[in-house]
Amino acid sequence: MPGPPTASRPDPPRTVPRAPAGPYSGRVLETTETAGTVLADLTTFRLGGPADRLVTASTDAEVVATVEEADATGTPLLIIGGGSNLLIADEGFRGTALRIATTGYHLDGTRLELAAGETWSDAVARTVEAGLAGIECLAGIPGSAGATPIQNVGAYGQEVSSVITEVIAYDRTERRTVTLPAAACGFGYRHSRFKADPHRYVVLRVRFALEDAGGLSAPLAYPETARALGVAAGERVPAATARETVLALRAGKGMVLDPADHDTWSAGSFFTNPLLTDTDFAAFRERVAQRLGPGTEPPAFPAGEGRTKTSAAWLIDKAGFTKGYGTGPARISGKHTLALTNRGGATTADLLALAREVRDGVHAAFGVTLVNEPVTVGVSL
Repeated sequence: MPGPPTASRPDPPRTVPRAPAGPYSGRVLETTETAGTVLADLTTFRLGGPADRLVTASTDAEVVATVEEADATGTPLLIIGGGSNLLIADEGFRGTALRIATTGYHLDGTRLELAAGETWSDAVARTVEAGLAGIECLAGIPGSAGATPIQNVGAYGQEVSSVITEVIAYDRTERRTVTLPAAACGFGYRHSRFKADPHRYVVLRVRFALEDAGGLSAPLAYPETARALGVAAGERVPAATARETVLALRAGKGMVLDPADHDTWSAGSFFTNPLLTDTDFAAFRERVAQRLGPGTEPPAFPAGEGRTKTSAAWLIDKAGFTKGYGTGPARISGKHTLALTNRGGATTADLLALAREVRDGVHAAFGVTLVNEPVTVGVSL
């Protein structure tokens, strides 16, 4: 099996001063640029070929200037934050890859503003240290703060949409920086206005309203977390305890990054949990009974009027794709069936072949089509 693609030795980084167009005209900005950088080095999958050009921007002005330059010249642009939700083609990216490395953590009472490049897990830890509640159960999620509103990141009973108040973004259509209130962000399950129109907005900053509950967590909404803590759902516990418990749960599933553990060389959950109409869910239940026996009930969670959410992990397992499934360099995690992993030496093509096998197998077994959660670049499932 061939190993991951290689590129000729990249040019050394260089600092390039330039006077950007638009609202920053006349200001000389400095961005770090390299050519031929293998993008695998910037993703948690550790997959992806080289970019024609990689620009690392450390300020909002540099981000905007790079975006404006790409738009003005018609250059394809790939935005990279923490790289935890990207699956990039082995051939790489023919254009400019913009790595957002901005920093900024500003806490005023219960109001928090994060720069897009801030490491999300570190920001969660700092809010818990400050005694605030609202994102403590989102601990350990890899990636950057700017990605959280795009995916409406959620886990263990919390979603960022419940605490986001505003998103500051550069609007590539209107060519200006805009502030979007939460109500205008189109948040849904793993969805947002930003995901629906991925080429329009570049997130610069995110604002949150957290809760001062005297050091306690938000009410625990996820049964697994409550059980692990020995309390009833809806109760509060010390926020630090909730965070530590979630980190332990995630680590047990290979969902906390560890360079030495190939189960974490992934994008976390590869497939989203299916949302089924009442009609589709009824047909799904019949398929479950036929395959697994009368009386077998699939996981079911209310998802709004006329819709039910079921578990992608359950579907994958019951379709025969168990933990550790696979014989090549891309396999299902040994800790969680929802994570597809690079065991070392895998290519994007290897991982996609596994993903398609799982998707098609689940559909054949249950009539449900799984949808990938990571963003694909230059490839598709």
